[in-house]
Amino acid sequence: MAFNPFNWLLGLFSLDIAIDLGTANTLVNVRGKGIVINEPSWVTIDKRLRQPIAIGLEAKEMVGRTPANVTVVRPLRDGVISDFAITQIMLEYFIGKVHEQSVVPLPRPRVIVGIPTGVTEVEKRAVYDAVMAAGARQAFLIEEPIAAALGAGLPIGDIHGSMVVDIGGGTTEVAVMSMSGVVASRSLRVAGDEMDQDVVQYLRNKYNLLIGESIAEQVKWKIGSAYPLPVEKTMDVRGRNLVTGLPETVQVSSVEIREALSGSVQVIVDTVRDALDEIPPEIVADLMDVGICLAGGGGLLQGLADRISDELKLRVWVAEDPLTCVARGAGMIFEDFDRLSRYLVGLERGSTRHSA
Repeated sequence: MAFNPFNWLLGLFSLDIAIDLGTANTLVNVRGKGIVINEPSWVTIDKRLRQPIAIGLEAKEMVGRTPANVTVVRPLRDGVISDFAITQIMLEYFIGKVHEQSVVPLPRPRVIVGIPTGVTEVEKRAVYDAVMAAGARQAFLIEEPIAAALGAGLPIGDIHGSMVVDIGGGTTEVAVMSMSGVVASRSLRVAGDEMDQDVVQYLRNKYNLLIGESIAEQVKWKIGSAYPLPVEKTMDVRGRNLVTGLPETVQVSSVEIREALSGSVQVIVDTVRDALDEIPPEIVADLMDVGICLAGGGGLLQGLADRISDELKLRVWVAEDPLTCVARGAGMIFEDFDRLSRYLVGLERGSTRHSA
C-alpha cells in the first residue's frame, strides 16, 4: 500500500479514546494521558424541552432533589443502553470534554467501548451507533472481561489459564481465558445496583425505613461486606419512616448489611463456581497457582475476595485500581493495535474493525 501522508498525519494528531460505558460510572481513557474522566452515568433532563441540564457527577447530586419538570435518569441499565438519545448526549458531552483539554483542534477520535458478554446484536449495534452519533471517526467494541483482564495485567495470551470476575454496576462478567481465547464465560445482571436495592429492601422490611439508592450505596461502601470483618462497624442511616411518614435515623451494623447483601453475593459466588465446573482440569490446576482476579467497582466490597476464596478453595485477589481496569485494558488495544485488535468484537453485516 502506498504511503499516504494525510492518513499518517491524521493518525499522528487524532485522539484514541477508550470508554468504559458503565451502568454506574463512565470512564474515559485517552491514549498517552490515561484516565481523564471518571464520572457517574447520570443525566439531568428538562422534561418539557427534552434538553440536558447536567451530566455526570453534577447530575447524580441532583437525584431525589429535582422539581416536577426535571428528571434525573441513567441511560444505561444492566450494562446496556436503555435510552439511546440520552446515551448519545452523555457520550457527546464526555468526548467534548476530552477535546476541550487539547490545545489545538483535533479530528474526530477513534473510540473503543466495553460491552458485556452475551449482549444481543441489537444491543451491540445500539452502542456502536451511539458512539458514532456522538462524534467518533471509528468505533470498536470489546467485551468487558477481556478488557478487564488486559487492564489487570493477566497473561491471557499465554497457554496457561487466567480467570477474571468483573463486577460492575449493572452486570457481573466471569471469564476464563487461555491462548487469547475465552474457554468459559458467564454474564449475569446481578451486581452493584442489585446490592443497593438489597440494602433498600432490607431497611424497609426490618425498620420501616425508606431510603434512596444513593444512601444505600453509601451504606454498602462504608459498612457493607461479604465476609465477617475483624471489627464490625455501625452507621447512622437517615430516611423516612413508612408508618409515621416522619424523618427517622436508625443505627445499623455491618452484620445486618452483610445479611442484606448475602443473596446477591451468593449468586455471584455460584456463578463463578458454575464457570469453574465447565473448564478442563488442566486450567483448574493453573488457577490454583495464579488465582482468580476481581475487577470492577464491585471488587472493592469488603471481604468479597475472602468469601469467594473460602467457598471455592482458590486464591482470590483484587486487581490494582479495579474500577479502571476495563478502561485501561481497552486503551491498551491502541498501544499495539495490529496485535491486540483480535480481541475486538465484530457486528453482523460488517465488522466494527473497518467501520468509519
